[in-house]
Amino acid sequence: MELISINEIDISDKKVFIRCDFNVPQDEFGNISDDRRIRSALTTIKYCIDNNCAIILASHLGRPKGEVNEKYSLAPVAKRLKTLLKTEVKLAKDVVGEDARSQGNNLKNGEILLLENVRFEMGETKNDPELSKAFAELADVYVNDAFGVSHRAHASVEGITKFFDEKSKAAGFLLSKEISYFSKTLEKPVRPFVAIVGGSKVSGKLQALENLLPKVDKLLIGGGMAFTFMRALGHEVGNSLCENDLLEDAKKIIADAKKRGVKLYLPVDVLCAQELKADSVTIYSTSKEIPKGWMGLDIGPATSILYKEALADAQTVLWNGPMGVYEIEKFAKGSHKLCHQVAELHATKIIGGGDTADLVERAGDAEEMTFISTGGGASLELIEGKVLPGVKPLAKNGDDHDLSGEL
Repeated sequence: MELISINEIDISDKKVFIRCDFNVPQDEFGNISDDRRIRSALTTIKYCIDNNCAIILASHLGRPKGEVNEKYSLAPVAKRLKTLLKTEVKLAKDVVGEDARSQGNNLKNGEILLLENVRFEMGETKNDPELSKAFAELADVYVNDAFGVSHRAHASVEGITKFFDEKSKAAGFLLSKEISYFSKTLEKPVRPFVAIVGGSKVSGKLQALENLLPKVDKLLIGGGMAFTFMRALGHEVGNSLCENDLLEDAKKIIADAKKRGVKLYLPVDVLCAQELKADSVTIYSTSKEIPKGWMGLDIGPATSILYKEALADAQTVLWNGPMGVYEIEKFAKGSHKLCHQVAELHATKIIGGGDTADLVERAGDAEEMTFISTGGGASLELIEGKVLPGVKPLAKNGDDHDLSGEL
């Protein structure tokens, strides 16, 4: 899919509305603990500054559910932007209210206004046409640079695009980069192409697995979702997370992989505990016979060696989902080992956002990855072959084909 890029439309001396994704984590005191999403938007913002634009930024933060809540104010984001851009960033007191309209109308070229949290408006998540129109009236040009929410048909993401023609709406550099990486990886990967899929449940990744099988050479599965596959093969999984209603689906994926000649890898050993606690007693067990009363919470050392060997000849790696409960140090070793192994590869390495991006940061391997997506849910939907609502209106010449077709 090819998008209309911001550098392909005329934005000089115009008022530009940029939908960003500043949904950043904060500590208990409200301080931003990871500003990667803010830094990722700087290229597009600076491009607008260089083109003498008046810039209106919009984003959500958390889930205030349509109510004004100081806890979810974008004030910390405005402060961080000011530091990173080394220029003044004004913060509106509301979203499309009197203060936002007044500051927006009086905004001069080179100035930056950040609207308050768009989800303070109930109509944002409902894709309300009136709210979309109110957003559009603030600017001459619309730019979407919020990949992390582009799978949502929200007012500031999808609804607003209906009020701009092809010459006045475009994708920002981050959004274009995200779509380009995923499109090229899924449509024309350099082989061998290895996909690593982890996370807690098969149900959340089922469509992604089905869409990946025709495209990959190898598929490595880990995390809680692996136990559904193990039980489907007749293994004893103890108290491990298992979706019994998806056993037949797991069997079909295993059979389809075999039919297509895709090498499918499952854990051969796991780290087990009786409770999901940091101080729990742990044991290693073969993945075929996890003791009753115990649950698998991480891949074991033999699996780490197996996966390292499977990755050895990879030229393209797409990774979405950790190998265990990485948030707890005791159950993070397998995920960290795999992360180091991927980082050392001389290959194109795409990290699918969300928990996987967080894991890569924690493991200290971010600089070694080719590309780290800023959106977990959005990247997963791309892998599933879906067209994102926030991306479709920005496609060139109606080029909104999905990514699910055969190579």
